[in-house]
Amino acid sequence: MKKKNGILYELNKNKVKFLMIMPAVLYFFIMCYVPMTGIVLAFKNYTYTGGIFKSPWVGFNNFKFFFNSGKAFLVTKNTILYNIAFLIINNFLQITVAIILSELAGKCFKKISQSLMFLPYFISWVVVGAFIYNLFNYEFGAVNTLLNSMGMEPIDVYSNPSAWKYILVAVSAWKWVGYGSVLYLAAILGIDSEIYEAADIDGANIFKKIWHITLPSLKPTVIILLLLSLGNIMKGDFQMFYQVVGNNGLVLDATDVIDTYVVRSLMDLQEFGMTAAAGLYQSVLSLFIILGANKLIKIIDNDYALF
Repeated sequence: MKKKNGILYELNKNKVKFLMIMPAVLYFFIMCYVPMTGIVLAFKNYTYTGGIFKSPWVGFNNFKFFFNSGKAFLVTKNTILYNIAFLIINNFLQITVAIILSELAGKCFKKISQSLMFLPYFISWVVVGAFIYNLFNYEFGAVNTLLNSMGMEPIDVYSNPSAWKYILVAVSAWKWVGYGSVLYLAAILGIDSEIYEAADIDGANIFKKIWHITLPSLKPTVIILLLLSLGNIMKGDFQMFYQVVGNNGLVLDATDVIDTYVVRSLMDLQEFGMTAAAGLYQSVLSLFIILGANKLIKIIDNDYALF
């Protein structure tokens, strides 16, 4: 009698499903797991002659160099604070927009609004960077042109580090609100309509239905998306920071994140070991954050934990 358990039995039973998922497995294995062998660079003094595996070992010297550079704390703080701001503001706006769209009566207006808000997601960060530059350029930017026409002093945004904190948060919201609202809108549409009908019979107005039905029903979706986002809390959106801000030394203290610091160090200093150490530090810290957040969710409510 054939034993109906084990990996061979599962492979034979679900071979079509395994074949369907194989391209995705191969993609992640080749593009994500194979390159992880380069982690050893974080503990080596890379030389072109020795390559990745034959370069001499230096232990934790690359990590010491990164932390002694004076930038480790700054880029870590910027990365975490920016991602927390993006996480809170973007999710709040996405939920708000999704609720508003779900309550709109006109189907045509709803579809047009949803499409217009979703459009920025498809726009390249290169284009967004050019758009921001033409808005805030000191000499011919649209904002300063308008201020000059009103007899006011122009603003030199590219020399003002504090201004970029608000610009980057606003740009991120503009880019991602439409995309995120679609996810929450799908969750709202999945709520049983009979619950709303019962609330109508009980005399609940639109605000009470949102507060007592819509928002509690969105709780599992919000928690799962937040947990998934926490995995990237140590990862800055490199394209956004690099394309929107550029390599502007005047505002680096307010806009430099781990990703941009690593790329700039690699291009300027050619320190492969230090940049690998910074990347490994970033990944390990992200791992501990997501594990800690998931553990906290399990203590509060085990049903909402990822694993």
